[in-house]
Amino acid sequence: MNGAASSPTTAIRRIALTVRDLEGTAAFYRDALGFSRLATIRHEGTAFARLTGLPGARATAAVMQLGAEEIELVAFEPAGRAYPADSTAADPLFQHFAIVVADMAAAYANLVRHPGHSAISTGGPQHLPPNTGGVTAYKFRDPEGHPLELSQLPPGIGADRWHHPGRHGCLGIDHSAVGVASTARAVAFYTGVLGMAVTARLTNSGAEQDRLDGLHAEGVRITVIEPGRPNGPHLELLDYGAAARPATPSPLRADDVAATRLVLEAADLPGLVGRLVAAGGSFVSQRGMRTEAPPDAVVVRDPDGHLLQLLQQP
Repeated sequence: MNGAASSPTTAIRRIALTVRDLEGTAAFYRDALGFSRLATIRHEGTAFARLTGLPGARATAAVMQLGAEEIELVAFEPAGRAYPADSTAADPLFQHFAIVVADMAAAYANLVRHPGHSAISTGGPQHLPPNTGGVTAYKFRDPEGHPLELSQLPPGIGADRWHHPGRHGCLGIDHSAVGVASTARAVAFYTGVLGMAVTARLTNSGAEQDRLDGLHAEGVRITVIEPGRPNGPHLELLDYGAAARPATPSPLRADDVAATRLVLEAADLPGLVGRLVAAGGSFVSQRGMRTEAPPDAVVVRDPDGHLLQLLQQP
């Protein structure tokens, strides 16, 4: 299917994380990572049930902001499944987002002062070699089990907005990354159906990468995918090849803690829904349903089961 011309996905608007303890998790993101709380929202009614594919769904959400980016912590009633305890960075269900920091030593020291998180990386923050970007990074889980990354970018790497002098603390969200079982299949979906563009391909390997991921793998193939509008977060596809483990045995529901949703804007949502139908897309929501107030929205699964919430661009 042709790429970005007719119905591109223009931006990652926010990242929605399903949680069980809304107030405790919001406090962690505030105190350990520097997010501020913008709003508390109540989700219920027929439109929300249709959107999430959960009859009678109800939830309370906290919208949190860091820099120019937003996340939404969503607590469903009743709660779904907890994050799988044996999950690793090589699981296809794995999805994290990378928080850019001005000073890794200071950000890491602040993180470890706050209880509830757990390490993915071994040996603390890892400095990757120059041939894989020279980034200093640390992966961990929030109190609910969601994987996250702190990332300090060297000069010349990443967007200009991460390199203004005098900034400190946690600055914002650079990207979200999702595990994939097949790079080719995932690229075909994100470019051919959603109209995004591949902007880089690289392979990271070596002892530093293994310690960062908490794995003993042969490396990870990373494909960088950009939505149509520049200067916002991008998406990375992570393919660990033979090291990849099976995904969760049944499809994620919106109320499962592992069911992180990328909230994506589309220039022409009805057209994009049509492309998904033609491509045999997996819909969580009723096709073409409308929310109680604009913008219109629909939730679908990508080929690896990650949930995507598509909205009409304002």
